[in-house]
Amino acid sequence: MSRSKHRIAAPPRRRSRRRTPPGSAPGTLVADPTATAPRMQVMAYDGTELEERQCNEVAELSGWSGRRAVLWVNVEGLADIELIRRLGEHFGLHRLALEDVVNVHQRPKVEEYGDHIFIVTRMLPAEQEEGEGPVTEQISLFLGDGFLLTFQERAGDPFNMVRERLRGHRGQIRGAKADYLTYALLDAVIDNYFPMLERYGEKLEQLEDAVMEQADHRQTARIHAMKRDLLALRRSIWPQREMINSLVRDSSPLINEQTRIYLRDCYDHTIQLMDLVETYREIASGLVDVHLSSISTRMNEIMKVLTIIATIFIPLGFIASLYGMNFDTRVSPWNMPELEWVFGYPYALGLMAAVALGLLYYFWRKGWLGGGPKD
Repeated sequence: MSRSKHRIAAPPRRRSRRRTPPGSAPGTLVADPTATAPRMQVMAYDGTELEERQCNEVAELSGWSGRRAVLWVNVEGLADIELIRRLGEHFGLHRLALEDVVNVHQRPKVEEYGDHIFIVTRMLPAEQEEGEGPVTEQISLFLGDGFLLTFQERAGDPFNMVRERLRGHRGQIRGAKADYLTYALLDAVIDNYFPMLERYGEKLEQLEDAVMEQADHRQTARIHAMKRDLLALRRSIWPQREMINSLVRDSSPLINEQTRIYLRDCYDHTIQLMDLVETYREIASGLVDVHLSSISTRMNEIMKVLTIIATIFIPLGFIASLYGMNFDTRVSPWNMPELEWVFGYPYALGLMAAVALGLLYYFWRKGWLGGGPKD
């Protein structure tokens, strides 16, 4: 069977490209041709009431501003540049931040623009196909006085539990301000990494068992795919830690001290994620060494068996070649008298068997055959 039949196809990699041409003016907004159509969901709430609806135009938000303590506008899809521009004008957002919204190759970060804070984080989709590598999506958050504006690349997020808490008036989220809602969303993004890392932990255990049982070249591709996926997760989680730490460390009137306590707990979760990723990467790197050692050990066992077989047949071949020489016993009685002997043939076979058994016993005594005593 050819090697090509054993190759494991690598998952397609998503390449990020800047769509603004070099030298463009700062704040230039260019939509991704593959971006999805936007859908705007609005939730406005305070300690007593919650209003929720779908909006199609930015003008509809005018009647919502100021009606409740917190206004959460969530936009799914970045294809409509004009909608994003009008939202920026409505909430007074900086154009440089809006440019980072549509260029979805940003690393997690925090930027403060006076009356609002711009936060970029990377989240895992709520649902991923089995066998698909970690593909993260950018989510951009604008935290202001009484509002939170979020932009997602496409529909689907890990925020359903947060929405249910808002609808069910569970916990303190309805009585808190927009900074606590920001914490709740960031915490949901961070916690959504744990199930995927648990799956990678199970895959690593299965790979380890398979490598210890019988190593083959197909496992090499699986191990390298695992290392590539863990590296992608590390690139996503590592800056998340710095981003959360910035929110905890830097003072801002938009984030009160009580919310910073919860953000510190979110920061601890990012540390746990980093510890898991680094541990799994070390295990995956160790599996490469174990895999190569297993293949080398298996090759040595094969070579040992072949060497033993060849060693046994060397004296047998000598005996067979000796008695195959053409000697004339009529010329001299010393010219191989066994040829005239009645039991000459059984004698030759018995001699071969005795030599073979003697060598096997010697190898067994040396422990080369396994299970035998060693001198």
